[in-house]
Amino acid sequence: LTLTAGENAVYQGDEIEVPLIEIAHARSGDKGNHSNIGVIARKADYLPWIRAALTEQSVASYMQHVLDAEKGRVIRYELPGLNALNFMLENALGGGGVASLRIDPQGKAFAQQLLDMPVKVPAHLLEK
Repeated sequence: LTLTAGENAVYQGDEIEVPLIEIAHARSGDKGNHSNIGVIARKADYLPWIRAALTEQSVASYMQHVLDAEKGRVIRYELPGLNALNFMLENALGGGGVASLRIDPQGKAFAQQLLDMPVKVPAHLLEK
């Protein structure tokens, strides 16, 4: 399977489910009342599978416990050349910084939470 930059992988039915942490690194932090999560593929071959699994909708669903029920949303940005994606979780910090009463008012643990998300990849990619 050969994919060009920006393409999603197409599921063939022979994939296995693994936690995102097996194929990616991630880091998160705050931007006011918003949080961003950067996800970097451990190998370029993993990026199409990460892109296919981590849509704005799937990340919003997985992280719904931190998003404001009325104003929360997720925006995904591509980072060409870095084999990475950046997710902006808008209205996810309960006011952010010193205004928030949440246990993680700066969203520093959001990346680790997202790294637990199950993603599907072909088994042969993990063997390389």
